[in-house]
Amino acid sequence: MNAINVLRNEHRSIAAVLNGLSEVVHGIRERGEAPNFDLLGAMVYYMDAFPERCHHPKENRYLFRLLRMRAPASAPLVDRLEHEHRIGALKTRALEQALERYRSGGAGEFPAFAAAVDDFVAFNRAHMHAEDAEAIPLAREHLTAEDWVAIDVAFAGHSDPLAGIDATAGYNQLFSRIVNLAPPPLGVGPSAEEHAQGRVRA
Repeated sequence: MNAINVLRNEHRSIAAVLNGLSEVVHGIRERGEAPNFDLLGAMVYYMDAFPERCHHPKENRYLFRLLRMRAPASAPLVDRLEHEHRIGALKTRALEQALERYRSGGAGEFPAFAAAVDDFVAFNRAHMHAEDAEAIPLAREHLTAEDWVAIDVAFAGHSDPLAGIDATAGYNQLFSRIVNLAPPPLGVGPSAEEHAQGRVRA
């Protein structure tokens, strides 16, 4: 069941980016910090590139398909989680558009962007909680050893099962970029004050 560890590690990475988005918006809203659009752009891109293109397709094609097959009573839960994947993709597009409007339109567009972030973060946190608290325990109970072999292979190496492309390096580099851009305690990048003054570390 190595796939469960991989999936939960992926959830932790996604949660870290969601927390980062919330913290950046909080800093702008509550402390008047200048927006770091490079950081915001990297975070929003990560949420599209990794969950939407890699993580969710693996769940749908392997974990959810086999769970539906082995535990027919899980169908309503699986239907709901797959529907949330589709809704999540729409919310990602809306967040990308809100960020671009904020980047181009200035401070007047911040309230709409902040609302989009708040909605996006709450939605994804609730979705991952349902997977961790409901889907994974059912999978542990009902999936066979052969099922887990197939799932482990699919989840190994962060490969996209729909495209057959090993994306490990790209995703790791993107996550590292976010860490390097984000200020402490989220990452090791410049503080809000340094960013506002243009003193960005190499």
